[in-house]
Amino acid sequence: MELFTSQGCSFCPPADALLATLARKPDVVAVSFPVDYWDYIGWKDTMASPVFAARQRAYAAAIGDQHAYTPQMIVDGMLGAVGSDRKEIESAIALSRGREGAMSVPVRLTQANGALVVEVGDGEGGPAVVLALRVMRSRTVHIGRGENAGRNVTYTNVVRAMDEIGVWSGAAATFHAPDVREDGEGYVIFVQKGSPQRPGVILGAAKAPGF
Repeated sequence: MELFTSQGCSFCPPADALLATLARKPDVVAVSFPVDYWDYIGWKDTMASPVFAARQRAYAAAIGDQHAYTPQMIVDGMLGAVGSDRKEIESAIALSRGREGAMSVPVRLTQANGALVVEVGDGEGGPAVVLALRVMRSRTVHIGRGENAGRNVTYTNVVRAMDEIGVWSGAAATFHAPDVREDGEGYVIFVQKGSPQRPGVILGAAKAPGF
């Protein structure tokens, strides 16, 4: 699951806390994408990227939302929910699993000798892109201005970079990429249908230990 969040949004801290709880589950792969489109209201998000905002807008077009908003959770690349609404998120999880092949493809991630090794098993739904997301395990930010002025907010599994490392055809395959993580960082892998302009269902995912 993907949480689109902003340091400048007063509705986001409960969603950030919920994501931290969900991410601790061994069968959940969860990341945070900080977006920049609220920067104009008084506080510039220190971790946001326009690339992440573009990903959210592409999801909005793909799933039929009229606009992007925060906090928003995208489940399995196909269903949206209010990021702080646990019941709505759990309902989206129940609706998505098994639908259109969501999370049906086995993915294994190992990190050794300065490289990522991603093993993707046989399955239906190819071709799909293999995405490596470099994520920061946790960071607490003191927010000095805007709607959250004076608050210390902790963010979990914050995406710092996202790179396509290959295309999975449907047959079992292994993909390699440089391991460029810094202290406190790890990797999450998505095998996802579609394109950056119109992302689709996530067929499989994996995470490094502790993420």
